[in-house]
Amino acid sequence: MEEVKLLGTWPSPFLYRVIWALKLKGVPYDYTEEDLSDKSPLLLQYNPVHKKIPVLVHCGKPICESTIILEYIEQTWPQPPLLPNDPYDRAMARFWAKFADDKGYAIFIMFHTTGEEHEKAMKDSLEMLRTIEDHALGEKKFFSGDIIGVVDIAFGGIVVWLEVLEDVLGMKLLEAHTFPRWHAWIKNFKEAPLIKDNLPDRDEMLMFFKLLRQKYLASP
Repeated sequence: MEEVKLLGTWPSPFLYRVIWALKLKGVPYDYTEEDLSDKSPLLLQYNPVHKKIPVLVHCGKPICESTIILEYIEQTWPQPPLLPNDPYDRAMARFWAKFADDKGYAIFIMFHTTGEEHEKAMKDSLEMLRTIEDHALGEKKFFSGDIIGVVDIAFGGIVVWLEVLEDVLGMKLLEAHTFPRWHAWIKNFKEAPLIKDNLPDRDEMLMFFKLLRQKYLASP
């Protein structure tokens, strides 16, 4: 198998999207931790446009942006599949994965804001969670059935982080009685062996985001 490299920064949810996909596909890779406050020449070489992580490098060729990287991984290593075989189901999976990109990161806006902007982000986050609860999750174990797919990976990088951000902000959005399907999905997702073995340490995440929040609140 050709050389695969991954450039990322802990604990980026975008990075973990790619890690989970590679682990589920059984693709070995070399990981390089990047310091975004002092970007390496390698990162600037591989992603000169946005200068961001994650970057997947396959056979010396870089692919940027987590959603595009997931598409590349699926096409390059098709087994086991992350997308359904049925064309309609595949289209729906792409729809909800795009929804995660378009709407899901209001959660992170909420974390980096205060006042009216914070309240709006909270409202948008709840609306996103309710939409998925009512229209996408159903009674299935995962979004597309019995196995983890691209939609699970897309939302995993949001909701797993939300649990930590709730603790940092001292609030609760994902109440079990209000979002029972979300809670069932989170349990199934986090207990899947390849996900469970490749989650960031919760205590370290909590400390990281507490410090980040304090720095934000202290800034003018």
